Amino acid sequence: MWIVNLNPEQCREVLEASRVARLACCRDNQPYVVPIHYAYADESLYAFSLPGKKIDCMRANPLVSVLVEQHGEGRQWRSVLVDGRFQVLPDRIGQKKERERAWSVLSRYSHWWLPGELKPVSPPPEDIGHPVFFKISITQMSGRAAKE
Repeated sequence: MWIVNLNPEQCREVLEASRVARLACCRDNQPYVVPIHYAYADESLYAFSLPGKKIDCMRANPLVSVLVEQHGEGRQWRSVLVDGRFQVLPDRIGQKKERERAWSVLSRYSHWWLPGELKPVSPPPEDIGHPVFFKISITQMSGRAAKE
C-alpha cells in the first residue's frame, strides 16, 4: 500500500463528491468535533445548522478545521483536511445574496438540512430558534490517499 499526497484539484474532487464531514472547532481551549452535511462551491463549504454548541463555538472562535473522508475498495481511501474561517450568512438586507447562494448550493442535494433534523421553514417553530446558514471560507487544504 502506498500513501500519496493529493494535489489541489484532487482535493477539490473529494470535497465536491462528498456531503458529510467532521467539523472541528474550539472554544475556551476545549475542542469540539461534530459531523456536518455540507456542499462545496466557490472555494467554500456551505452548511446549515440549528442554534447550539457548534454555532456558539464557531462564533467565539471562527477558525475551524474540516475533515472529509472517502473509502474505496479494500484498503483504499482519500481524505482532505480543510482549514478555514466560519462566517454566518444572515438573512439581512445587503447580505441576502450570499445566503441565497448557500441555499442554492445546498438545495442541489436531497436531505441537505440533516443532521439538523428539521428542514428550514419560514417562519421557524418558536421552540427551536432560527436556522443558521454559514460558510467556511477555505484558507488552506491538503489531502492524502492510500492506494494498493
